[in-house]
This record gives sequence, C-alpha cells and structure tokens, in this order.
Amino acid sequence: CTLGLSAQDFAFEYWHEGKLVLETGDTIRGYLKYNLQTDVLQVKNTSTIDTYTARNTLYFEIFDQTVKRYRQFYSLPFATSGAYKAPVFFELVEEGKITLLCREAVEYRTYSSSFYYYGSYSRLVLVNKYFLLKESGDIEAFLGTRRNDWLDLMQNRADEIQRYARTNRLDFDEKYDIAKIVAYYNSF
Repeated sequence: CTLGLSAQDFAFEYWHEGKLVLETGDTIRGYLKYNLQTDVLQVKNTSTIDTYTARNTLYFEIFDQTVKRYRQFYSLPFATSGAYKAPVFFELVEEGKITLLCREAVEYRTYSSSFYYYGSYSRLVLVNKYFLLKESGDIEAFLGTRRNDWLDLMQNRADEIQRYARTNRLDFDEKYDIAKIVAYYNSF
C-alpha cells in the first residue's frame, strides 16, 4: 500500500505493512494506520478495518515507507495530565542505559519569509517529542531541544559524543541521527 510520497506527507496518514500484539497475546498482521494524537490503531485485513486503542494493545511494528525502516511502538502507562496514568503509544527510538521514546505531533509553525515577499507564513510540521524511560518504569518528558541539552544528558561522555556526532555528520534535530548518537552513548 504505497503512495507517491511528498515532503509534506506524514507517516501516520498511510497504511503500513505490520503487526500488532494485543494484551490477550494474539498477534494480528495486516496493514496498520496509527494516530498518536488519539492513541488509536487501525488494522486493515482483506475487507475489514478493525480499531484498537493503547488500552488493548501491547505493541505494534510497521515498515514505514516514508523513511524506509521498521518502527516499533509500545503501549506504556503515562500521566498525560495530572497523576492518573493511562496507556499511550510511544515509539521506541533506542534502548539501553538511555532508553529513548518518542511521540509525534503535528503543529503549525510560523516562518518569516523575505524570498518573494516580506512577512510570515504558517505551515503544518511534524514535531518529535522525546521521553526517557527510567529503570523504575517511569516515563519522563525530555524537554531539551538543542544539542547541548542532549550532551548534558550524556555528561560523562559529552566530549566523545560531540566528536562522534561531528565526525559522522549527525544532526541533533533529526530523530534517526539522535538514535545513532544515543546508541553510541549506550555502547560504553
């Protein structure tokens, strides 16, 4: 189920080949479409479309045509507001000493332009919000947005990490580059 992808396409808008594992232990294969804003997962098999939530799903995996890689998502308890924890979907970006999770969100961003005219314009962009899974099982939002915030997280190896990122031309603003950086840190 691939479509002609353009720069403004978002992975959650497409059906991806994959599988999900329910809380009951059952595995369902088919084409999956996810929505992390509502924590809903749809599965298309032959002629039916079934809907699942983070409450009845343990895990799902897709092959994402937009980035040409497998992506894994887990249903984990998280307090989105207040102290009450409810299951929500998180993408597993990297696992180890630092276990990095991610949730996608679509936001309007305003940009200033002086190319054709003076002023500003807004457009929808995909924003990755990062989280750290602690050994205790607690999930904590990672509010850092800059390279130094990531390096502070890896303080005892910050110089080595910075050299590694520079040598390999890795961008601290790109999710899969951050995954490589965290994997390198976890290798120590």
